Amino acid sequence: METPRMTTTPADQYRVQPRVWIGIVIYLAYVAVVFTVQQLTGIPYTDLGESGSNLFLGAGLSLIAGAILLAITTTLLGWWRPALFDRHRSGHKWPIIAPAIMGVALIVNLASVDWSSYDAAFLAASVVLLLVGFTEELATRGLLLVGLRNRLSEVWVWFLTSALFGIMHLVNALSGAPIGSTVQQVALAFGAGTIFYILRRVTGSLIWAMVLHGLWDFSTFALGRGTPGPFFALGGVIEIAAIVLALVSVAFVIRGADERIPALRVAAR
Repeated sequence: METPRMTTTPADQYRVQPRVWIGIVIYLAYVAVVFTVQQLTGIPYTDLGESGSNLFLGAGLSLIAGAILLAITTTLLGWWRPALFDRHRSGHKWPIIAPAIMGVALIVNLASVDWSSYDAAFLAASVVLLLVGFTEELATRGLLLVGLRNRLSEVWVWFLTSALFGIMHLVNALSGAPIGSTVQQVALAFGAGTIFYILRRVTGSLIWAMVLHGLWDFSTFALGRGTPGPFFALGGVIEIAAIVLALVSVAFVIRGADERIPALRVAAR
């Protein structure tokens, strides 16, 4: 009788087999950690822009804690490679136009910032905000995505990672942000999440999405400091155009995607 042998699959490379529930637990834990740290500082969301110390304690500290915990978790699971890289890039490259348009909006935002209103402390705290690109991307389109790919089709992977990325911003309302603007932020975050997903699929790497995400959040927050330039509203208009194009074109980067992560199995030789 032939003895069974383990087949070689992508899952063999992981310390822990990717599962949907693991991805969801990591996502919920990340949101809980960030929210808890922010609450412990006692600084309302609406007061973050008042000083460098408020910004660092109210937002930067939670991002640092989240980044450390996510890095440790990813290492323990052995999920760095699937979290950061797809096995195959999308066969359609043109949808990258949507992230490129968002890049134009980013430039408009940065050009409209009232940099004269920045002091050294506030600038230093603002730089820490760039960590949001690493933490939120790794939590959603990284580890959550890896877990979802164990059982779900790629269209659900896109939709759920983008939807949960938007929903995580609801906690801002619990931290003092107006509910109306928070709901708007959730909707825009779903669209931005779709843009970041497209960027991952076309480039084959989450790293570029991390960079664009971090710079985008930095630019939008910076616009709230001082008096922005006359064309600051243009960045928002361009962002909407990028989101519309992303929602139209995302089907093309999903089509033919072969990123499913199979379970470990034993096969007879």
